[in-house]
Amino acid sequence: MSGSGFGKCFSVSTWGESHGEGLGAIVDGCPAGVPLSLDDIQMELDRRKPGGQFATSRQEADKAMLLSGVFEGATTGTPISIALFNGDKRSGDYKELCCVYRPGHADLAYDLKYGVRDYRGGGRSSGRETAGRVAAGAVAKAFLRELGITVSSYVASIGSVCVDKDRLDLEEVLRNPLRMPDASAYAKAAELCRQAIEDGDSLGGVVECFISGVISGLGEPVFDKAHAVLGHAFFSIGAVKGVEFGRGFDSARLRGSQCNDQYAGADGRVAKLSNNAGGILGGITDGTDIFARIAFKPTPSISKEQRAASSSGESVQLSVKGRHDPVIPPRASVVVEAMAAIALADLAIQSLASKVTDVKSILKSRPSSFLQEQ
Repeated sequence: MSGSGFGKCFSVSTWGESHGEGLGAIVDGCPAGVPLSLDDIQMELDRRKPGGQFATSRQEADKAMLLSGVFEGATTGTPISIALFNGDKRSGDYKELCCVYRPGHADLAYDLKYGVRDYRGGGRSSGRETAGRVAAGAVAKAFLRELGITVSSYVASIGSVCVDKDRLDLEEVLRNPLRMPDASAYAKAAELCRQAIEDGDSLGGVVECFISGVISGLGEPVFDKAHAVLGHAFFSIGAVKGVEFGRGFDSARLRGSQCNDQYAGADGRVAKLSNNAGGILGGITDGTDIFARIAFKPTPSISKEQRAASSSGESVQLSVKGRHDPVIPPRASVVVEAMAAIALADLAIQSLASKVTDVKSILKSRPSSFLQEQ
């Protein structure tokens, strides 16, 4: 299987399966000297762990093992390897799926491509794969902190319930299990989730991601535009069906005079009067905040009976057993942050070669180990 890696200079590869012995990530290209501890990684993994009535009942410890790349509290510039081991496995729950394709899942596509698949929880196509991404994202976040860049997110909608921007309270994200910044919207969404669970069904939603402190000049103007790289990162997350930046699809309904971010001069500098572009112009970051919306479809594995087919081509009625999140966005918001951080870290390192003056300032600052002849 190819395609398990992301990034050019700051690169991440994930490995492992949902019901295998374990999973994890390898981060290569992280500069030396970045302050990083196991606690930094564990904090992000703990944010991703399920909790409460709106998440899977599978309880994995997800205690990270930091195997390489960090010495005395800082990165060494060598590959950083992080491992997690699976403990709460109930592979028997999936036995009947060995020859049946779940609607909306990757089962059929995996069989068509590889001729073999790990039906225990979906193997690599399981949402559990994202634990490795989150661990790697913690490394990327640590690097971005050195540049003054922060990544945050919240759940903007669950099903038909949307947060009211006039009631936005980011502290509320920490107070409710759906990670919605609007207490009223949370109450409505919680009831919607309870109804879906009672029906053996699931819900989708939208995660909004904010990246602040962004340095200008990240992203290449043709194929590796900043939003193209970020879009690749977001779309690589399972269940993502749509991504937009700034005004996104709404831009198609506006006139140019409404959509353009106009400028004003202020104290000898250029100021943007709005941020409809979402912080990216011509594929290059302009130094303002990046804003993205990521849409997740409902969890495909549901206990509600559905029409399905077997590998022998027979029609069957299927009720999926096992433990699954009835709603993806709350935990996926942490994965969105991780992938955004990884993409931005990669773009930041790539940007160092944009101008010869930047290259000279970096290389000429390095000390020589030899005395110059007098």
